[in-house]
Amino acid sequence: MSDRELSTVVPDGFRIHDRRSPVTDAWAPIYARTDSESVTLAVRVREQHCNSRGFLHGGVIAGLTDNAMGLSVHRAAQVRGRSIDGGALTLGLAVDYLSVAKQGDWIETHCRVHALGRSIGVVDCLVVDADDRRIARANASFRIRTGESA
Repeated sequence: MSDRELSTVVPDGFRIHDRRSPVTDAWAPIYARTDSESVTLAVRVREQHCNSRGFLHGGVIAGLTDNAMGLSVHRAAQVRGRSIDGGALTLGLAVDYLSVAKQGDWIETHCRVHALGRSIGVVDCLVVDADDRRIARANASFRIRTGESA
């Protein structure tokens, strides 16, 4: 398969991520897949995702994991019958960079919601490539905002 053909291959179950943000618009297209209690975000690494050495930039990894973990908190709450219409605000985020990804690589975020309290959610995330090679791991805590809380 040519590089051009490879760049258009999207694994089954993924669709274009429809939540837009000025931060992530430059990284489009971003793909999403919703599972039982999490949201997986994915990208085919392109030039706009890379640092000057041609590797996936750590800031892109941090942004994608933060986004995916926050969406996963929202998804887990939804599945459990809770409304968090006010969203989830990141309280703390840590990322460990384990390997590199380069242009053409498909990367995915795999999130797990560990705790979902009344006002706090705790999540971790692995960033993997198409061969399940670990690129990064992240964890975060989120303040859960209901319609009543600011």
